[in-house]
Amino acid sequence: MKRSNQPFFWLLFGAGGMLSALIGAMLVFITGVAAPLGLGVHADLMSHANAIAFARGIPGKLFLLVVVSLFLWHAAHRIYHSLHDLGIPPGPLAQAACYGTALLGTVVATVALLAIGF
Repeated sequence: MKRSNQPFFWLLFGAGGMLSALIGAMLVFITGVAAPLGLGVHADLMSHANAIAFARGIPGKLFLLVVVSLFLWHAAHRIYHSLHDLGIPPGPLAQAACYGTALLGTVVATVALLAIGF
């Protein structure tokens, strides 16, 4: 019997979905509405200096990497399984394109966070 790699992708999909449900909407609100308009947060909350300071710390790096990578893997798995609805057969090429994009995004995020320094 051939072993499937689908449980691994379902794990990443579930983790990304849970994370996006728990904090995704709040991240959009804080970074897209509250900070630019000054609603309930300090005006300098999203300044470049604060963002770099957050990304230079190990907890900040881990948070950003987890959020970016799990959101990417969640989206890749959702897109891969939505191809059937669009009439595109979800074969190995589509699987490589979807999951390869998520892997590439994870690698780029890792490299970018490491390039910022500590």
